[in-house]
Amino acid sequence: MKKLAKRGDHPYKNGFSPKSLSSELHQQYGETAKETLESSKIETSVAGRVMAIRNFGKAAFLRIQDRKGVFQVYLSKDSLSEQGFARYQELDVGDIVFCAGYLFRTKTNELSLHAVQLELLTKALQPLPEKFHGLQDIETRYRQRYVDLITSPGSRAVFEKRSKIVEEVRAFFLERDYLEVETPMMHPIAGGATARPFITHHNTYDIDLYLRIAPELYLKRLVVGGFDRVFEINRNFRNEGVSIKHNPEFTMLEFYQAYATYEDLIVLTEELYSRIALKLYGQSKITYQGTEIELGGKWKRISVEDSILEFSGFKDKSKIRDPKAILEYGLAKKYPMDARAPWGTNLMVIFDEEVEAKLIQPTFVTHYPLDVSPLSRQNDQDPMVVDRFEMFIYGREMANAFSELNDPLDQRRRFESQVEAKERGDAEACDIDEDFCTALEYGLPPTAGQGIGIDRMVMLFTDSASIRDVILFPQLRPQSSGAKVEATDATALKADA
Repeated sequence: MKKLAKRGDHPYKNGFSPKSLSSELHQQYGETAKETLESSKIETSVAGRVMAIRNFGKAAFLRIQDRKGVFQVYLSKDSLSEQGFARYQELDVGDIVFCAGYLFRTKTNELSLHAVQLELLTKALQPLPEKFHGLQDIETRYRQRYVDLITSPGSRAVFEKRSKIVEEVRAFFLERDYLEVETPMMHPIAGGATARPFITHHNTYDIDLYLRIAPELYLKRLVVGGFDRVFEINRNFRNEGVSIKHNPEFTMLEFYQAYATYEDLIVLTEELYSRIALKLYGQSKITYQGTEIELGGKWKRISVEDSILEFSGFKDKSKIRDPKAILEYGLAKKYPMDARAPWGTNLMVIFDEEVEAKLIQPTFVTHYPLDVSPLSRQNDQDPMVVDRFEMFIYGREMANAFSELNDPLDQRRRFESQVEAKERGDAEACDIDEDFCTALEYGLPPTAGQGIGIDRMVMLFTDSASIRDVILFPQLRPQSSGAKVEATDATALKADA
């Protein structure tokens, strides 16, 4: 770089715009005969990163990578200016170049550009890795995603597909007359979900704020205000552990529809996932981690209690609602049961420990305990459960939905029970949101709402084993803090490997 600058050849040029992309050239001239190319001398130019150099002394072939693929460029001393050939001799893999010339076919019949002009646009000061292998290189993929994207077409394809998935999700809801909105990311009260929040501070107001754990309470305020169908593709933040399924910062689709129930959203969810599968792969059946997943048709429905009786070791239907029996079963299994916790909370421990991982094909688990559903509408026939479902695929929760609680007095009681749970030491319990209670007093129409994790959706549709593979810059402990890979990162990275 210093040598180039010294002789007046700027190592970071600007003002060179290529006429063509690699994919356009392959598509337009991929079948054009060698003789036709020779007679027509089609002039064009390309630009991109040098991914390979084959040196033959007075000639060379470059592999140039642009945003749409790779194209081959032929350089020769006879065709380039003296300065242009000198630039070639100093090229490194990783440099970004501009090449102008005409199209031809090589002796092996590969469509290529015969360059008559070579410009070095950006001098790379770091060498590209030859390949990734082992734990250290997996860490590099996440810490230096830019290197991963340069060297791994598979990684680029995942994130291009992610963009298409989000585009399709947005189109799905806009077609159904939903309004896309944006709600605050800093909340005075952490609410809308049960999760441990991140805390920040506003200097001017001198108040603590919480990074959003969910947009739910703001979106329901909008339904109160008359926006009967709203959705938001949002960033949420939860101060929890990391794993192949969890990142502290993640993307969520959340939507609400007035005059609908959770059962309406079951059908909507089936339609959404089936549509994305058809859009990406032309069929409703996909393969995830070697397992065929059928996303078409009607998916399985099962209640929380029936799923425990079917998939866990707890088989006594007559005692499924006996808090003592549930507690004793969990303690015998050494599950994290709390004798002070209500029946539903401990029941869900059994579900988490024994049932969730067995739900491989798309499954709607319904009728969650009231104890763990502070924002859901109580079931009219069974007051111990709520009108709620969670959707599972490959043993992972993919969506959470319910008919919304719109009784302001009941909502306040639920918030008060959450405060009691917080006083017992539950760091994920929420506080009372007085303004939300006031909003409900103005009248929330009967409404159903749902949240879908976009990251896990992308994992499913790109056959990615780890959430870190579908987030461009996943959260890791800074390297300057000590060991190269800290303990929680190491566990997750080994699982990724």
